[in-house]
Amino acid sequence: MKILFIQTGGTIDKAYPKSNLGYAFEIDDPASEKVLKRAQVNIDYKTFSLFRKDSTEITSEDRLKLKNFIKDTSYDRIVITHGSDTLIETAQFLENLSNKTIVLTAAFLPETFKDSDADFNLGMAVAAVQGLEEGVYITMNGQIFDPQHCIKNEENGKFENLHE
Repeated sequence: MKILFIQTGGTIDKAYPKSNLGYAFEIDDPASEKVLKRAQVNIDYKTFSLFRKDSTEITSEDRLKLKNFIKDTSYDRIVITHGSDTLIETAQFLENLSNKTIVLTAAFLPETFKDSDADFNLGMAVAAVQGLEEGVYITMNGQIFDPQHCIKNEENGKFENLHE
């Protein structure tokens, strides 16, 4: 089984390089590459950086570019790293793709931070994309979500099922 990891940006991929004005903000190389290397996974995978944006800056055109890229790829197992603010919106936009298992994930702290949730969330996504049936899913906070039935709780920032 081959897995394609697509970087779109978001906190998971953020870096804060020091400049003469203090610390800057930029989207770095794909966090998935660093996490998978560190975890010494034994899976066949490829990483691809489609765009590097904060999720609040992702446009309809970006989502269409992502959808067309996924539609055109031969990979049928796909993990997308994304920002958490518009993760659900992007997941819902991708839902009518057939013959693909797509899992979107994010992190509340950048992968480069010691106490980041990036490794755990990406690990959940890797397990989910290998075991779930065709469709679009979100993995956050130790859970797998259906994009049509989850929300991001604005008070605590965590993803939750709508029926809870």
